[in-house]
Amino acid sequence: HVQLVESGGGSVQAGGSLTLSCAASGITSSTNCIGWFRQAPGKEREGVAAIDGDGRTSYADSVKGRFTISQDNAKNTLYLQMNNLKPEDTAMYYCAATGRPIEIAIQALGVIGVADNYWGQGTQVTVSS
Repeated sequence: HVQLVESGGGSVQAGGSLTLSCAASGITSSTNCIGWFRQAPGKEREGVAAIDGDGRTSYADSVKGRFTISQDNAKNTLYLQMNNLKPEDTAMYYCAATGRPIEIAIQALGVIGVADNYWGQGTQVTVSS
């Protein structure tokens, strides 16, 4: 079965950087994209970034130019490099997989009830002003 294990969260000051990692296993051919979504207390989930098997990427407007998603296929690891962090980036970040194509992956990551959607336990990112 699909397992996604996040690491790398922490607390930083505004303007700082963090890199999240996700160790993936059990990925099947039904997965088209992997990526990250986040959820802050009292707020809805927000897709952050996604990447497909061809290396195409998609980003939420709120993180474009600041976050970079990448993958190391040899290590089955997904990364999210986050630069110029803002207090509004504070949230639990989840590594996720979806069977949806890259064009709509951001909207699909972490949505309950969607077939072939999986996500990990999350890692907390806190940005102080």
